[in-house]
Amino acid sequence: MTALSVSTSSAAGLRADALVIGVAKGPKGLVPAPGAEAVAEAFDGTLAEVLATLGATGAEGEAVKVPAAAGLKAPLVLAVGLGDASEDGYPAEALRRAAGVAARTLAGVKKAALALPAESAEQIEAVALGALLGSYAFGTYKAENGKAPVGEVTVLASRKGSKEAKAAVERAVAIGEEMNRARDLVNTAPNDLNPKSFAAIAQAAGKEHGLKVEVLDEKALTKGGFGGILGVGVGSANPPRLVKVAYTHPKAKASLAFVGKGITYDSGGISLKPAGHNETMKCDMAGAAAVFAAVVAAKRLGLQVNVTAWLALAENMPSGSATRPGDVLRMYGGKTVEVLNTDAEGRLVLADAIVRAGEEHPDVIVDVATLTGAMVLALGNRTFGVMANSDELRTRLHETAEAVGEQSWPMPLPADLRKGMVDTTVADLANMGERMGGGLVAGLFLKEFVAEGIDWAHLDIAGPAFNEAGPFGYTPKGGTASAVRTLVRYAEDVAAG
Repeated sequence: MTALSVSTSSAAGLRADALVIGVAKGPKGLVPAPGAEAVAEAFDGTLAEVLATLGATGAEGEAVKVPAAAGLKAPLVLAVGLGDASEDGYPAEALRRAAGVAARTLAGVKKAALALPAESAEQIEAVALGALLGSYAFGTYKAENGKAPVGEVTVLASRKGSKEAKAAVERAVAIGEEMNRARDLVNTAPNDLNPKSFAAIAQAAGKEHGLKVEVLDEKALTKGGFGGILGVGVGSANPPRLVKVAYTHPKAKASLAFVGKGITYDSGGISLKPAGHNETMKCDMAGAAAVFAAVVAAKRLGLQVNVTAWLALAENMPSGSATRPGDVLRMYGGKTVEVLNTDAEGRLVLADAIVRAGEEHPDVIVDVATLTGAMVLALGNRTFGVMANSDELRTRLHETAEAVGEQSWPMPLPADLRKGMVDTTVADLANMGERMGGGLVAGLFLKEFVAEGIDWAHLDIAGPAFNEAGPFGYTPKGGTASAVRTLVRYAEDVAAG
């Protein structure tokens, strides 16, 4: 994994294999961003002209290499685009993306120095986090992994506030490493990651970081009456698990429950997915990976709030023992559900976990799930939907996501869509409702299992959880760790009161 550090050395005098600067689109052409002064001086004022000749425009996502001029210790200069020039400072997300582009471009390099416009602690953290996320590579199954990730990244900062800069980098490391842990989990092949092995990973992390981990196996789930999780997992040779990962702080004044959908492989069950729709279904546990990573990050950051992750783990497979369309499941807590489509399984495992989480009386429950294709149709591949039983909570989570650079959009829970879901003659409700607005119907289903008096929100990350296109910014192809930063920042805000 890429090592991160912070330095107050001059960009010109720092020894590295590559020196990264920012460039932007000015009203009259390319302009070097703050942090590039020493490099511009070494080029005797011709830096912008040289880069423009090589095709640089300063556009976001752009990366242009040029041999270093005399006076620079690094032999290579990499200019990364920041978008439109700004006299008021560059937003954290632009810096994260630029650092991510730099890290990806410099794969194979042993040491890189980032002289991007990062003066504040927030900007320094953004650069460090972008570099760590951008250098991510998953090569578990490859005999030849190609170029290794950049070995070491040094973030250059001014001498003023160097202690704050160091703290910002340390925070970026904690969050970045947990996000990359979530990415690893999502990218792991389903023949290696099943409910039992996922639970074992959670137990190992709990031991490493001092978290309390409880695992309910199939026997305990049967004894406890967890009909939703069991109903989904009954068709698989790999039985389900419900995992509780708890972080407590002695001075905490609030408690949060993060519930994650953990379908380690989703074939659709008896309602089998068609070819072309099941090849990436190892990612259907991205919600569980996100809440798991978030609680570990909360512990590493020492947040003054209690955070519990609930991982609802199952494998949805067809077999002679699998749940059939038309079966009725008795859920944890007593409600009955008629299963009309076994491919609407995520809401079943989440429902059990939400009820169980509610028994511990948290102040807020947030569930995270790759729940519906309908949400992808509505919002695209990079934006997750936010639903809640509280307008204030929905707005707060949406604003939190936007603040940390995660695209999200608030979605409604229309009461009229509930009718199609409860219009069943054999159970309390069905796991399907009206076809149109399917993402909202799924949210309404989950709302039925939230205890009275508890604020609850649902993040449908079906779009951004798994990137099937090419890498961009600090986002790789494959697992992205969607929602982790939102959950961590929300926990921080709650801890701060």
